[in-house]
Amino acid sequence: MNWDQVEGNWKQFKGNVQQQWGKLSDDDLDVVEGRRTELAGKLQERYGIAREEAEREIDQWLKQSQSN
Repeated sequence: MNWDQVEGNWKQFKGNVQQQWGKLSDDDLDVVEGRRTELAGKLQERYGIAREEAEREIDQWLKQSQSN
């Protein structure tokens, strides 16, 4: 799975994203609207992590989602 698929089906993925990163609110997810850079920014903001770490976590989540 690639990010284009996530972006195109954001409404279906929102629940999975919120399960993975529980500190993200519905409002955060509405702002993200499937945009990877926005998600990375929100992860930085909510979890106090560096952009590189946020990107790694997103990549890991994508791989996990692909295998499920």
